[in-house]
Amino acid sequence: MNVDNLTLFQGFADVVRRHPDSLALRVAGHQLTYAELLDHVERLATRLVELHGQPPRTVGLCASRSLAAYVGYLATLRLAATVVPLGVDVPAERIRRTCAHAGVDALLADDAGRRVADEAAGTIKVLYLPDTPEHHWYDVPTQRWTEPYVGDPEDVAYILFTSGSTGTPKGVPVRHRNLIPYMAHCIETYQVQPGASLSQTFELTFDPSVFDMFVTWLSGALLVVAAPNDLLAPIRYVNDNQITHWFSVPSVISLAGRLRSLRPGSMPSLRWSLFAGEQLTLTQARAWADATPGSTLANLYGPTELTVTCTRYQLPADPARWPRTSNDTVPIGRVHPHLEGVLLAPDGTAGNEGELCIRGSQRFDGYLDPAQNHGRFVDHTDGRTTQVDRLPGPQNWYRTGDRVRQEDGELVHLGRIDDQVKIHGYRIEPGEIESVLRRHPSLHEVVVLAVPARAGGVELHALYTCDSLAETALAGLVAEHLPPYMAPTQYHHVEFFPVNANGKVDRRRLAADVGLV
Repeated sequence: MNVDNLTLFQGFADVVRRHPDSLALRVAGHQLTYAELLDHVERLATRLVELHGQPPRTVGLCASRSLAAYVGYLATLRLAATVVPLGVDVPAERIRRTCAHAGVDALLADDAGRRVADEAAGTIKVLYLPDTPEHHWYDVPTQRWTEPYVGDPEDVAYILFTSGSTGTPKGVPVRHRNLIPYMAHCIETYQVQPGASLSQTFELTFDPSVFDMFVTWLSGALLVVAAPNDLLAPIRYVNDNQITHWFSVPSVISLAGRLRSLRPGSMPSLRWSLFAGEQLTLTQARAWADATPGSTLANLYGPTELTVTCTRYQLPADPARWPRTSNDTVPIGRVHPHLEGVLLAPDGTAGNEGELCIRGSQRFDGYLDPAQNHGRFVDHTDGRTTQVDRLPGPQNWYRTGDRVRQEDGELVHLGRIDDQVKIHGYRIEPGEIESVLRRHPSLHEVVVLAVPARAGGVELHALYTCDSLAETALAGLVAEHLPPYMAPTQYHHVEFFPVNANGKVDRRRLAADVGLV
């Protein structure tokens, strides 16, 4: 792929020209060739312009695993606009704030997203695209948008919002120039070409979905969107669709294992199996490898700010040569060759263990709110560390907040240097949940802890002090303001919070007091 002066839509349009009759998308009972997908995209682009009165600058996408979701994503890019994926089960207040922060000036909603779009839209006009037998929006005669494409690699392709410790989500704008070199690297590395079939297991609010869509659509392959229930039975989904490239969070392996839906040799079509979003344990990797004997397994790592993934480790074909790591997880490997990485110790010197910092073409230019850049970028020169807030600039490294160690020449993820956790791949700041809970007038103190779950992975527990307060009131408050993946599993009323010698809440002792450790 020629990565010079290219945008996602230009790359897609070029593939349409070269492979018009190849299958591009299979989702919810629909199947489209590249030519048919482009036709849907340009007709929907016309309807967006009619809705807004002119081409919108930023489009909120309130849609999930539907034809409207994927056509809407591409239609937004066709108009050289920015996509803002919005969760369909997120409280309307959060959607409203997200739209305001991102400058959304048009909303697209499918059946799943209609309720939240209705509640959150305010003065923003909404184009509803219900996919029901009596109203197939894609069958409605609409002229194609034929105006010349005016996008530029400097344009923001999408904005995703991650959890913020102060209670305000962080808007992460990613430009086309951040994406194109990454996509070219992935297409070459994973040997994606026409005839390949790629899974799509992620919601559009989670940036690995961008990998799925555009590694597929910039190579002429087929994207097969998994329904939520397909992740409970991956064997059927993979075999029915002859999936060649799988990508998901590792917890899918544990879930399928608990449901006894993984059998040795059961997914012979897979050539590549990729995992990211959480630590991949060696135990999980062995279970998946047994089920996919013809597949090469790779563990990927990367925060949203560094464009999906920035490191990679490929497990050897012979399990006898698999690595042994200090925490029994698969290494995250090495930084992509077109990026640079350094491990910074607390004193600012580079070494074999420390906070992973990355710079290069995939690094975003800073948060929507510049105040949130503080402390996230560093200028590392000759072993000295200087905090910098001026962006953009090639001298600035992004501080990932992840503690990493080199073991036998490969990077191993050890955890966070702060309180941030990942659950099902979503980055969560416990401080954001605490800030919502503190809104209850009867609550005195609150701490949200992430603790190992009995079934594997991590779950959230909220511990609080109060005079009189029902747990249901706190659960209702969280449901009103936060997405479901940020909801604590349990709430624990305690009489007081123990403190350490420095007067800070002793979280370890607190967890022990309620039997969480």
